[in-house]
Amino acid sequence: MRPPARGGRGGRGGRFDGGGRGGRTPRGGRGDGGRGGRFGMKGGSKAVVVPHKHAGVFISKSKEDALCTKNMVPGESVYAEKRVSVQNDDGTKVEYRLWNPFRSKLAAAVLGGIDNIWIAPGTRVLYLGAASGTTVSHVSDIVGPDGLVYAVEFSHRSGRDLVNMAKKRTNVIPIIEDARHPARYRMLVGMVDVIFSDVAQPDQARILALNASYFLKNGGHFVISIKANCIDSTLPAEAVFAAEVEKLKADQFKPAEQVTLEPYERDHACVVGGYRMPKKQKATS
Repeated sequence: MRPPARGGRGGRGGRFDGGGRGGRTPRGGRGDGGRGGRFGMKGGSKAVVVPHKHAGVFISKSKEDALCTKNMVPGESVYAEKRVSVQNDDGTKVEYRLWNPFRSKLAAAVLGGIDNIWIAPGTRVLYLGAASGTTVSHVSDIVGPDGLVYAVEFSHRSGRDLVNMAKKRTNVIPIIEDARHPARYRMLVGMVDVIFSDVAQPDQARILALNASYFLKNGGHFVISIKANCIDSTLPAEAVFAAEVEKLKADQFKPAEQVTLEPYERDHACVVGGYRMPKKQKATS
């Protein structure tokens, strides 16, 4: 009988999760696959990647279809995610990174069927609550070299990972600052087309409104991830979402759609809409 495999030095046994920091899977250990890419996903000419309805987002066709984005830094993973290479007819290769919805609320919203995320190639995005840059890296892929992502994160520990990721991605500007005080980074951020907010704070609607008043252009758009039990754990999630939508309306936001992030996140919803939208001109007779 073979002796059991030793996991010495922080469990180097199964390296499919990247093994960083002593072999723990980051953020609660959901592995790198979730329901997206299992460990296989070999690239080459057999890999089939087709565009998603959202510009800059793609679907990798295989035994289990998975969301992916075109890698801005070929050969590099950000959070040990799988990569898929597709060979073009002329012999060149294009690399895509699988986008795990269990690790990214924006990916969960896309799979939840959201109609428009407003983040597309060439877009300028202010990202509040960037954490270590998992989703930011995919937003960076989507907006491409002509777009820009201002990524705000308060935690210095997560901020280190964010800054390291941004070193290789020229379209990411990391800002280690409190999103409650946008005046502190007003010299760093220009006007943006979209704000994506994932701050999980009781006053997150106010935080979004504050930042929008500084940086979001009139007629711009917002995407906010709302965590119900972070705002009021005594109420049903639907009641919390409805109350937050009313707060947004009071701050000149115009929510257009809302999707739940089940089964990827419990009691989360994603709300998308416009900001200071121009009034429709009445047709003159």
